[in-house]
Amino acid sequence: MRSHPHRPAALAAGAVPLAVALALLATGCEASTTPTATDAHADDTFSSVRFTLGARGDIQLAGASRTAVTRAGDRTVTGGRAYPFDRPPGKLLVVLRHWPSPSGQRAARDVVRLLPPPDDVAIESAYLVDTGDWALAELDGHAVQWLRRDTIRVDTTKAGAVGRTHLTLSGPRGSRPGQVTPPQDARACDGVDPAVNRYVVLPEVESGTTVPEVLARLRERCLDVQYVSMPGGGHRGTVRSIEIPVAGHTAPVAELPPTDDSPAQDRLPGDKILTDPSRPTRVLVTR
Repeated sequence: MRSHPHRPAALAAGAVPLAVALALLATGCEASTTPTATDAHADDTFSSVRFTLGARGDIQLAGASRTAVTRAGDRTVTGGRAYPFDRPPGKLLVVLRHWPSPSGQRAARDVVRLLPPPDDVAIESAYLVDTGDWALAELDGHAVQWLRRDTIRVDTTKAGAVGRTHLTLSGPRGSRPGQVTPPQDARACDGVDPAVNRYVVLPEVESGTTVPEVLARLRERCLDVQYVSMPGGGHRGTVRSIEIPVAGHTAPVAELPPTDDSPAQDRLPGDKILTDPSRPTRVLVTR
């Protein structure tokens, strides 16, 4: 019996699809096990990081993006003044103010102390965070502001600010509370010299005002701020009061809304005061 003249050709034709199928199968397996550029980018995207500290420091760092944080040093400050840390372009600067860590027997005496040390010497610990884009800052679980290429300061030296304070930075993933606020326009504050006292008009601030609203009023006056998380009454996550430094040897502050026991109780919203730009304005947020 003779073989069919077209059978070899048919076998050859059948072999080609088999080879192609094997090649496609191999390619498919390789694609499923090799990370793509999109996956690598997702791994590098800033997620979240949390700073935890007390009145005596003991700063702890946690979160999926803690590797994006770099220490920028510790500096001693006095009189409520802020140290001018350098902030490289594209980075977020976090400054945490606390009292020096006690040692020996003094530590036991200072466990329940609520008043500042007599020498009034505080420590500012700075960190640079590579967030890549916008990041939401939350103070003890309450959203305070969106940041990008900016600076945020947290102060734990305020008398009565007991307990541990948590500052969390999170990337803009999913639904987030708050509103993206552009960084302060540097051109509007180009003429502000941090070494020269200047006059500002006190803003209207009421207890229970939202943080973004108060922050906008302070930025209009080119005032640097530092957040203080305070226990007590009022709506959580809202502004309890603010303290704008008044230039002078005794370093008083204008507290808004005014209180009877405030050293500068005669200063009211709309009044013009001489401020010391080297001392940030405290924004007290109800915990």
